[in-house]
Amino acid sequence: MHYLPDPDRTRRMTSEELRASFVVSDLFQPGAVTLRHVDLDRVMLGGVVPTTSPLRLDAPPWLAAAYFAERREVGVLNIGGAGRITVDGTTYEMGARDVLYVGRGSREITFASTAPDAPARFYLVSYPAHVAVPTTLVRRDEADATELGSPDRANRRCLAKYVHPARIASGQLVMGVTEMRDGSVWNTMPPHTHVRRTEVYLYFDLPSDAVVFHFLGEPSETRHVVLRDGDVVLSPGWSVHAGCGTQRYAFCWAMGGENQEFADMQPVDLSTIR
Repeated sequence: MHYLPDPDRTRRMTSEELRASFVVSDLFQPGAVTLRHVDLDRVMLGGVVPTTSPLRLDAPPWLAAAYFAERREVGVLNIGGAGRITVDGTTYEMGARDVLYVGRGSREITFASTAPDAPARFYLVSYPAHVAVPTTLVRRDEADATELGSPDRANRRCLAKYVHPARIASGQLVMGVTEMRDGSVWNTMPPHTHVRRTEVYLYFDLPSDAVVFHFLGEPSETRHVVLRDGDVVLSPGWSVHAGCGTQRYAFCWAMGGENQEFADMQPVDLSTIR
């Protein structure tokens, strides 16, 4: 279990301590399923990169479950090449930026790539679920997309909601992708916090020579971590979450907690942020 620090300890952390506490790296290993369990509404994060053979999502011992989704729901985003996911005998073809919601009670989940030399990269976000909802595929062009921001503030972006009450049902997971437009680098600005929910960001589509400076912490005591392609950053309810990249990028946001109201947030006035 990965535990997060409280606000008091966060104020005193070094850069390496901040990374160790708030950043999850190295999820995407060729030919492997990599899982990290986080004490942030008990979210499970994962990376699955099938190459020559399919990979199966099994329950790790610490879940004490007969199968992975026995008590959980799973959101899966493909950020790589074409692939497919098979859930209890039904196969879903997955292109880049497609999302599959896998409902509680799904027993057998396997992942495969169409071309081993251009493998799929499946990103998993899983929360405990107290209701069984049907497995549903949402393709990239089926997401609820909204244009936000403006060029003069360098924050023009497209926010696409995939797993959300207005699109498909879920237990508690809310999940989507935000893509920065050309010339824009700031995300989630002005920033906010979530008292009733926690959030995780996966940054992707970043070239090897590009980074995102991600800001976290209390609004009056912000800190930052430097993130690269495939890094995940964790946001407890008391922390802001915003970033600025050296060039355009995309990120997957996912939330779990008390409700699924997208607008349930506490905006931070930029005149007060420190």
